[in-house]
Amino acid sequence: MALKGAAPWVCARNPSSDLGTSDLGSRNSGAASISFKFDLEKFSRECCRLDALTRQATTPVEDEKPRVPGVESSGAIARTRGNESRGLHKDLNLLPKPLSANGLTSSPSDGSKVRVVMGLPGAYSEAAALKAYPKCEPVPCDQFEEAFKAVELWLVDKAVIPIENSVGGSIHRNYDLLLRHRLHIVGEVQMQVNHCLLGLPGVRKEEIKNVLSHPMALAQCDMALNELGVLSISAHDTAGAAQMVSSTGLRESGAIASARAAEIYGLEILAENIQDDDNNITRFLMLGREPVIPGTDRPYKTSIVFTLEEGPGELFKALSVFAMRSINLSKIESRPQKQHPLRVVDYSNEGSTKYFDYLFFIDFEASMAELRAQYALGHLQEFARFLRVLGSYPMDTVL
Repeated sequence: MALKGAAPWVCARNPSSDLGTSDLGSRNSGAASISFKFDLEKFSRECCRLDALTRQATTPVEDEKPRVPGVESSGAIARTRGNESRGLHKDLNLLPKPLSANGLTSSPSDGSKVRVVMGLPGAYSEAAALKAYPKCEPVPCDQFEEAFKAVELWLVDKAVIPIENSVGGSIHRNYDLLLRHRLHIVGEVQMQVNHCLLGLPGVRKEEIKNVLSHPMALAQCDMALNELGVLSISAHDTAGAAQMVSSTGLRESGAIASARAAEIYGLEILAENIQDDDNNITRFLMLGREPVIPGTDRPYKTSIVFTLEEGPGELFKALSVFAMRSINLSKIESRPQKQHPLRVVDYSNEGSTKYFDYLFFIDFEASMAELRAQYALGHLQEFARFLRVLGSYPMDTVL
């Protein structure tokens, strides 16, 4: 079966053999039913052309929007702030300006710094970006989709986005954006997150009536907010919430953000570590236009997305291709296809049955430079309706 949305790192199936099982049987019998020679040099050259191959080979699914040249670039990223400087306790005009398509150029000509788009100054994604790229040039951005487009438009080199949290769960919006944009996961960062309740100088915690923050941060501090009896208000970014409290000057408003955000925006820390769970870990992804060339010198993780036919045992078969090769799955996430979520199946003359059509996102702990990973995806493509490799990248093993 030819691969729909072919992953560039998947080995093609030998027509005269069964790729799904021959790699397992040959271990015991010694009779090689598949002639497979892994040429690392050729593999490296092929990986360098991954972006072009992905555009040619990937069949769009219902979730993906058609790409029209020139449409996304026009005003796609511009954001303005009319009253940023009003009533600030610190001069916020000295901070880096949020991302704007009209005010940015591509990477520095001397290549001295990597331009990385992240959250506003004081956001947790800023700390994650500096962990991944200590000497990077930060480019603030308060919208996830803007960060994706900034990399695609060559305004920046990399983007750092949150993808899941140990308390709040997955950030579904970013899973959807991974499918809609042609970027590659090139790394990951795990960060310990300690939420603080911030307020204006001189304000007591009991005076706070409403608290602003990102919805995920509010969810991670649900018990503390219930104890305070405050109104939760969603904001685009934790640091953006702190900036808003500082700029409005309303004493009854507070923000959930980092201690660094309090320092930047001239706020006081009214309470520390207010998250529901002390072990509050957020995982961030680094995105780039080009994939990294996977190796075997360190632990690697590979992220894929696929769809399956409706029927009993289909998901079991998909997961078993990894289990039978001793590949550990560290993450599985399902998302309904947005444009046409329902599939109609006739089982009788009396009517039809409707099923949700799902996309499955999986992270597995193996490098695409390993034969077992290539064989697993070769086996999966035999019954997957759509398959795409999002990236094969080094794991972050240090908090």
